Amino acid sequence: MLQTIKLRRIGNSVGVTFPKEWLERLNLTEGDTLFVTETERGLELSPYDPDFERAMAIYRQGSQKFRHALKELAR
Repeated sequence: MLQTIKLRRIGNSVGVTFPKEWLERLNLTEGDTLFVTETERGLELSPYDPDFERAMAIYRQGSQKFRHALKELAR
């Protein structure tokens, strides 16, 4: 789906407004944080922190490798 949005002056800054339907579909409300990642195709907006995702991937690897030690520490 191709839809355009306009950049608008907001005080001394420039921002964008998202259509209500997008906000509802993405479960976003005023005050939520979006993370911006630069990709080869442009900018990607996401409500998910990419650093957190990387940290969880590292945790998953470590938790498998050291599952016996973690189980003992949990006792």
